[in-house]
Amino acid sequence: MNNCCRLIAITTHLKVQTPLSLSLSLSLSQSTMMVAVVVFDFDKTLIECDSDNWVITQFGLSSLFDQLYPSLDWNSLMDRMMSELHARGKSIQDIADCLKKIPLDPHAISAIKSAYSLGCDLRVVSDANVFFIETVLKHHGIYDCFTEINSNPTFLDEEGRLRISPFHGLNSPPHSCPLCPPNMCKGKIIERIRSSVHKEGIKNHFIYFGDGSGDYCPCLKLNEGDYIMPRDKYPLSNLILTNIHLIKAEVHKWSNGEELENILINLIHKLVNKDQSDNISQNCKCENSVSAEGKNRSVAIKVPQ
Repeated sequence: MNNCCRLIAITTHLKVQTPLSLSLSLSLSQSTMMVAVVVFDFDKTLIECDSDNWVITQFGLSSLFDQLYPSLDWNSLMDRMMSELHARGKSIQDIADCLKKIPLDPHAISAIKSAYSLGCDLRVVSDANVFFIETVLKHHGIYDCFTEINSNPTFLDEEGRLRISPFHGLNSPPHSCPLCPPNMCKGKIIERIRSSVHKEGIKNHFIYFGDGSGDYCPCLKLNEGDYIMPRDKYPLSNLILTNIHLIKAEVHKWSNGEELENILINLIHKLVNKDQSDNISQNCKCENSVSAEGKNRSVAIKVPQ
């Protein structure tokens, strides 16, 4: 990248440690493994709207957007809209201020903070863009809860315009997934995350939250012992219902932030209790094995001469 271009978004950052919740601190202290990898889509999952549409509408760009929509892919179209905002005198701070007005359910915020404090590895996988996502998460004080943000990269060019690039860029090999848009295959991202945590020796239960058709591909990558959380009456929920025979993970629907929080925390408790039970069972087997070995060991007796 040219020196004149200033990066304004980083896709990966280290998690900041906070005290564990009292309800599960003892259970978690007995295990060095994370509880689960919790993956969130952003638009209409973490937030209550589509962030791209929100910005377009708030800045009065709907007519131009509709005019250009037939000739450009979505990623290129949003990049074009950012150039239009710059031409109209809108700064990066103006865009940030607009994003900070996006509604985010308080229950979703609470769920994220609770899952983080209970030992989960939280990640975002979204076809929005890094600047939009980071701005909203930082505004609501939950940015540091996430290990990484996987989304279309953003930067400021030499003229101060916000630029949006495809996640699978022009210099990257095409992902060749028929289920996903050209700029991003969420399934490949999930495969990469699973591979990375597997190499670290972590028992990687996955919990995936999504709503749209772009979230269907990653759901097909999940296994038994994983969980899919589709938003009810949204495209992902309908796709799963139609193709349930292809789904290996356990499915739990949710409709609003309160249901999202309740189901997620219950699943975390379930996984902690299961892992704790498995550890106890494994320890018992080891102790029984040692005990049996001691009982069966022959002892040499000295015979008087």
